[in-house]
Amino acid sequence: MLKLTIRWIIAAICLFSVNIIDAQHYDSFSIHSHNDYEQKSPFWNAYANGLTSIEVDIFLKNNTLYVTHTESEIVEHSTIQSLYLEPLLREAKSGKITDDIQLLIDLKSEAKSTLKEIVKVLKKYPELTSNPKISFVISGNRPAPENYSDYPGYILFDWQDVDNHPAANWDKVALVSVNFADYSVWNGLGRLTAEDKESVVSVIEKAHAGGKPFRFWGAPDTKSAWKAFAELGVDYINTDQPAASSEYLGSLKERTFTNTDYSVPYTPGFESDRTDGEIQNVILLIGDGFGLTQLSATIFANNNTSSITQLKSIGLMKTQSADDFTTDSAAAGTALATGEKTNNRTIGTDTEGKPLENITEFLDKHNFASGIITTDRIVGATPSAFYAHQKERSYSERIARDLLNSKISLLVGGGKTDFEAIVKQSKFTVVNQVQDIASSTADKVCWFMAPGGVPSVLKGRKDDLAQATKYGLEYLNDKKKPFFLMVEGAQIDWGGHANNTDMIITEGIDFDKAVTEAIRFADTHKNTLVIITADHETSGFSIPQGNIATSFIEGDFTTHDHTGVMVPVFAYGPHSDAFNGVYKNTDIFHKIITLLQLNERR
Repeated sequence: MLKLTIRWIIAAICLFSVNIIDAQHYDSFSIHSHNDYEQKSPFWNAYANGLTSIEVDIFLKNNTLYVTHTESEIVEHSTIQSLYLEPLLREAKSGKITDDIQLLIDLKSEAKSTLKEIVKVLKKYPELTSNPKISFVISGNRPAPENYSDYPGYILFDWQDVDNHPAANWDKVALVSVNFADYSVWNGLGRLTAEDKESVVSVIEKAHAGGKPFRFWGAPDTKSAWKAFAELGVDYINTDQPAASSEYLGSLKERTFTNTDYSVPYTPGFESDRTDGEIQNVILLIGDGFGLTQLSATIFANNNTSSITQLKSIGLMKTQSADDFTTDSAAAGTALATGEKTNNRTIGTDTEGKPLENITEFLDKHNFASGIITTDRIVGATPSAFYAHQKERSYSERIARDLLNSKISLLVGGGKTDFEAIVKQSKFTVVNQVQDIASSTADKVCWFMAPGGVPSVLKGRKDDLAQATKYGLEYLNDKKKPFFLMVEGAQIDWGGHANNTDMIITEGIDFDKAVTEAIRFADTHKNTLVIITADHETSGFSIPQGNIATSFIEGDFTTHDHTGVMVPVFAYGPHSDAFNGVYKNTDIFHKIITLLQLNERR
C-alpha cells in the first residue's frame, strides 16, 4: 500500500511539473537529425532547417569511410567527406555557421580502426576541428571509456548508460543517449501515461544529474512526441523529419499561450429567451475569423467558461462567397448585411457591382436607429459592409465618403487621423472618451479608439470593445426608438492570419466581454434579440493540446488565410430558437427581417 501511495505521489508530481512546464518558453532544446544520410539531401536538409545535431552512420571499408548503415548498403562516392565534411567546410569558410553544430558519427564497423581513420581524415580539415562551434561525437561502436583520452580534444563520445558513469574521462562525454523503448511503449499518439511519464522523467533527470545533455533514440517521431520531449527537458529531440520538426518546434513559443486575463461570464436570466415576444432591438456581434476552435480556445483559456456558451440557441452557418469556396471579410460582411451573396473583395454591391440595400438602410425606412462598433478601422471590410457600397474593399477613401449618405447614428472604430474630417462632414459629433457616448444627445456620435489602427489587447488595448458596446447601447436606447447594432471583434482574425495563439485567445476573451454587455442589456430590455456569429474562420486553427487547470493552450494552423468551414451562431432573446440549425450566411439578414415582422424589400 505504501509503495502504491508513493507511486501515485510521484505521478502527481510529474503531472504537476508538466502543468508548470506549460508556461515555459520552448527554446532550451536542439533537434537531432537521426539517420540523416537517408534524407534526400543529406546534411543540407537538416542544416537549412536549423537542426544543430546531425547523425551519420559510418562503415570503414578499403580505408574509406562510407556513409551507410551496413556494408551491403555501401554506395560508391557516398563518404563522410563528400556528404558532410565538405559541406561543413564550405559553410565554415563562408562564416555562415553561427550556432553550435554537432556531427554525431555512429560507427557501424569495428571501433578502433574506424576511429583511427576518422582522426586521419579530420586532420585534413583543421578549419573544422579548430572551430569551437563544431563538435564531432562518436556513437555506436566505441572504444572503452578509459581510452577516450587517447583521442584528440575535438573527438567526444556518446554515453549510453544513465545508471553508470565511467570513472575516468567523463569530460570526453558530449551527451547521454538511451533507447526510449527501454522506458516506455508510447507510440507518440495520445499522451504518455502517468506511469510512463514517471519512468521517462526519471531517466532524463539521471542524465542531467551527471551534467550532460540527453537524447532518446528509437523514440516516437510525431508532433505530440516532439512537444512532450521539449516539455520534459530532452536536450536533443530525435527525428527523421527535419523540416517538419523544425517548423513545429520552432513555432511552439508563438503557438502556445497561458492566459492570465479572464472574462467573468454573465449568466442570463432566460426570461425572454425563446419566447414569442415582440422584437424591437437587434444586436449582431461578429467575431471576425471566430470559428468553433477559436471559440473553444477562448473558453478553455478562460477558466473553461464564457458568456457566449451560456446560451441555448445554437446553429451553424455556411460562409462561402458568390465566387469562391472560401470567403473574405468583404463578401462575408456583405452577405450578413444585405442577405445577398457577392464576390470576394466587394463591399455592399452585388456580383455586377450594383449597390445592395443593407440592413441599416432598410431598417431606417422603418424608423430604426443603427450603430457600428469595431476594433478595426471604421473602413474595415466587415463594418463598411453595413454602410458602404464599393466594388473594392481597398477603396478606403471612397468607403469613408459613403458615410455621408449612411443611416448610421453610432460609429466606433479606429482611423481618427485619416477619417475624422469625413466623419465630421457626415454630421457625426466626435467624442473624446468612450463614456461620453452614453451622455451624448447628438443625432450622430462617433468615438475613435485610436488615431490609426486599433492596438490589440496584447499591445495594451483595454476593455474598449465592451465599454463601447455598453455605452453604445445606452446611447441608442435613449433615442426612444428601435435600433440595430453591429459589434465586431475584428482582431481575432488578425491573430489567425499571424498564426498567433496568444492573439486569438486574448481577442476572443475581449469579444466575450462585449457579448456579456449585449446579453446583460437584453435581460433588462426583453424586446432585444442578440445574435453572435463569425464572418468566417481564419487559419484552420486547431487545439492539439492544452491544460484547462492552468489556462494553457497549444494552437496549430493549416494556413495563414481564411477557410471554408462552417462557423457557430448563438442567439438570445425572443425567437432565438429561429437561429438553430444549419444555414447560409445570407439567412441571418432574412431571419432578422422576418422576426421583426417587416416586409422584405425585394
